[in-house]
Amino acid sequence: MSAREQRQVASDMGLSKQRVALEAVRLADREGVDGLSMRRLAGALGAGAMTLYRYVASKDELLDAMIDIVFAEIELPPEDTDWQSAMRREALSARSVLARHPWAIGLMESRTSPGPANLRHREAVTACLRRAGFSVVTATHANWLLNSYVYGYALQAASLPFDTADELADMTEEVYLPQLPPEDFPYLNESAATLAAAGYDPSEEFIFGLDLVLAALEPLRASA
Repeated sequence: MSAREQRQVASDMGLSKQRVALEAVRLADREGVDGLSMRRLAGALGAGAMTLYRYVASKDELLDAMIDIVFAEIELPPEDTDWQSAMRREALSARSVLARHPWAIGLMESRTSPGPANLRHREAVTACLRRAGFSVVTATHANWLLNSYVYGYALQAASLPFDTADELADMTEEVYLPQLPPEDFPYLNESAATLAAAGYDPSEEFIFGLDLVLAALEPLRASA
């Protein structure tokens, strides 16, 4: 098929860079990003692999577009509230988005050709911190620390063998406690039994840690 014929087929299919990237995100959500290939993506779109190169010239360009979609889903820090509340909302949104797209966690900071949503997000976060009184350097410290916390939590949460507090309680009773005889592991046994009985929900740890990080950054802002 000639290049002209390929263009016509692509036009008839309604392909675009955005549609290609969205389908790639859907595939990565289901199967992970490691196995994503142009051939696999083309098959999902019902197109020829070579046709896709008219919209994304390489795997790196495709990843840039996919990460831009992820950034577009994260709520920007609002301008009508204090900086801690604004960054808290942004971080909560980021955690939720990365839970939907766990494959993206390790790629969020890796792009050397960031897309418009990526840059818009970074500009909004930096603006929030600078307007709050952070200097350029302390705003960088704050942004780095918050990103490390959000990405680290998201990575840990994605690897947990349970999804809900109820599932954790069941696993504690059936799997963990039998491995923790109190005569050998008194403190671990006590912790597991107490938390299971209390209906401990590990998802609440994100808020606990986030509020500690934000509170610890306030003196840095004040000193700036």
